[in-house]
Amino acid sequence: MSENTHPVTLFTGQWADLPLEEVARLASGWGYDGLEVAASGDHLDLERADADDTYLQSRLEILDRHNLKIFAISNHLTGQAVCDDPIDFRHQAIIRPSTWGDGEPEGVRRRAAEDMKRAARVARKLGVDIVVGFTGSKIWPYVAQFPPVPSSVIDAGYEDFAARWNPILDVFDAEGVVFAHEVHPSEIAYDYWTSVRTLDTIEHRRAFGFNWDPSHMMWQKIDPVGFIVDFADRIYHVDCKDTRLRASNGRGGVLGSHLPWGDPKRSWDFVSTGRGDVPWEDAFRALESIGYRGPISVEWEDAGMDRLVGAAQAQEFVRSLLWKRPDQRFDAAFTNQ
Repeated sequence: MSENTHPVTLFTGQWADLPLEEVARLASGWGYDGLEVAASGDHLDLERADADDTYLQSRLEILDRHNLKIFAISNHLTGQAVCDDPIDFRHQAIIRPSTWGDGEPEGVRRRAAEDMKRAARVARKLGVDIVVGFTGSKIWPYVAQFPPVPSSVIDAGYEDFAARWNPILDVFDAEGVVFAHEVHPSEIAYDYWTSVRTLDTIEHRRAFGFNWDPSHMMWQKIDPVGFIVDFADRIYHVDCKDTRLRASNGRGGVLGSHLPWGDPKRSWDFVSTGRGDVPWEDAFRALESIGYRGPISVEWEDAGMDRLVGAAQAQEFVRSLLWKRPDQRFDAAFTNQ
């Protein structure tokens, strides 16, 4: 891959405790080309950005001062509340107070949906074509299938997703922006088959695609490279997060055993990009084969490494895989002898 074709960006979600100015300064110093800006902390307030062009310009000026560009925005946390059931203390902790309101669940869902529409409008104002995020899911609590769950309940969950997200996607269509859903446990699409059904449920409308993040596929035993090939026309964005799989001596299961991140008794953990078991080179070759030309964004998570070390190293690792494509096939040298 040509390094000029794929900007390397840093996702700011795990840095929301720092001001955007500081995150931009750090990312620029490490050699990043830009940011995937999260609608979290002071990084991007979507309500202000939608109503106040001066505020919006202030975000761009921060990036300009550090020679960075914005290639995507993220609204993961609010997206989680669009379809989730139940809505509870977990959501109150991650969404903005204006979205939480009085906490009445259906009101929270409606306000979250409006904020997702707002994300599309703000993205267009920023000159960005991609919003990355989650969808939430009414049926995730039934993933264990016990007590028994009738198929009608699962059907209703997908119908609920379509009813809530089609109006959001109408706004995305109107703004010329696409939504890149991160395939992730607790979402409506969390593996291969649920991704197929999700697309079927919304009749494969173009506004909805995927944010390819292999870390969540690894511990579920899903082939992350095969996912790229199977959904070639729906890979709208790439987040690089790694997962290390451990031998657990038959004790630790894939669900994590309610153990904290970094506990050696876990059978897997998120680690800094390049330090786990994701087949990165195969994945990048697959991305090239499908014609992906978008940003490569580093999502840094590692319970055992300082982020100031990990984020810098991750940028270098990703760039090591962005080599220049050949001008001709290697076997062309054998022709016309």
